[in-house]
Amino acid sequence: MSTEVLPEQGTREETDVRPDLSPDDGDHERFAHYVLKDKIVDSAVNGTPVIALCGKKWVPTRDPKRFPVCPDCKRIYEALPDGGA
Repeated sequence: MSTEVLPEQGTREETDVRPDLSPDDGDHERFAHYVLKDKIVDSAVNGTPVIALCGKKWVPTRDPKRFPVCPDCKRIYEALPDGGA
């Protein structure tokens, strides 16, 4: 916190600079991601965050069917040894 004296008014103005701690929604708001099934169940039951193939970490709360598949997740999934099948 810094304090500044304003000469024209003779008053002090206090400014408080704080980091933005709001959650970073990232692109998981725009895409459906690939996540291990057991992690989805754990997240649904316990509210724990999941980590998608692309590295995004969040607690799923929306219907993934309403969004296009994340291009990074899709690329990684299709490159898996079983060919994504």
